[in-house]
Amino acid sequence: MPITIYGIKNCDTMKKARAWLDDHGVAYDFHDYKLAGIGKDKLKQWSDELGWETLLNRAGTTFKKLPDSDREGLNERKALALMLAQPSMIKRPVLDLGGKLLVGFKPDIYAKEVTSKSRGRKV
Repeated sequence: MPITIYGIKNCDTMKKARAWLDDHGVAYDFHDYKLAGIGKDKLKQWSDELGWETLLNRAGTTFKKLPDSDREGLNERKALALMLAQPSMIKRPVLDLGGKLLVGFKPDIYAKEVTSKSRGRKV
């Protein structure tokens, strides 16, 4: 199953993650959810697997600029609605290994989780 990395092209963390994949010869598809959006079903699937708290980027400026009323009383429904409306509120990157999801970029975790089976030419 192909690897897909989800994020935003100009994000520094995304650049590091993609450079790591490229440097290690890992083939992947890139999904820019700022340009292409993210499906409600896909986001819900991620939330079910990882928890919405893991997906929501509370440290980013998009979240910090929200009115207090939007930031207070967060639950899954409210958080998913915020992330669908403004995908830059989704932590980056989300790496879909075809059966396992990784959120954020840590080289040691990528080295452990991205198997040699996924190595090959970048798509």
